[in-house]
Amino acid sequence: NYSGSGIETTFTQGEDGALKALVPLMPTSQNSQLLLVGTLANPVEDRLIKLFNRLGIENIASLPSRQSTNLPSVGPNTKVLLSQPYLTDTARVLKDRGAEIIKAPFPLGVEGSQMWMKAAANAFGINDSLVHSTLAPLIDRARIALEPLKEKLSGKLLFLLPESQLEIPLARFLHRECGMKLLEVGTPYLNKEMMSKELELLPEGTSVVEG
Repeated sequence: NYSGSGIETTFTQGEDGALKALVPLMPTSQNSQLLLVGTLANPVEDRLIKLFNRLGIENIASLPSRQSTNLPSVGPNTKVLLSQPYLTDTARVLKDRGAEIIKAPFPLGVEGSQMWMKAAANAFGINDSLVHSTLAPLIDRARIALEPLKEKLSGKLLFLLPESQLEIPLARFLHRECGMKLLEVGTPYLNKEMMSKELELLPEGTSVVEG
């Protein structure tokens, strides 16, 4: 059971609460695996699994799974890659089950997606050269696709009000890949440990305000 009231929580907290409620029901496993945590569209999930397979990560599960009756397992050899930045409670209870949380920027933008996948590869001891050769063509295409957006946004000022906990990755993307100048980044809740890799990528002196 969990509270999903829109009065008490934002939509992002609702997902965190729902996934946290599933963790105690997950079976225990000693198998080495990558667990992708956070809701993804089916085609996106399929594409990511294929890319991780090409990198040599074969055993991959997702939370939430596509079938509610088919929960993934978790244990001391489970490495968790969060696809959303607001899953603080879910990450904590997965860690309590013995899983390792991979620290990485979140997969928003070209740079964030590249570093997110590279962090997972590093956690499994995969050579950087294989990561580069696998992702390079995708990165080139994505950067070309971003050019029109960069032309429109470069040099503009950005002020983000707190709402969803997506603000810090969004600010990083808009600043580093679209050329926007950050005035202030507000977020309703700041978990500095979970956001450490994102905060490192913001320009020095950026005002990040919680609340």
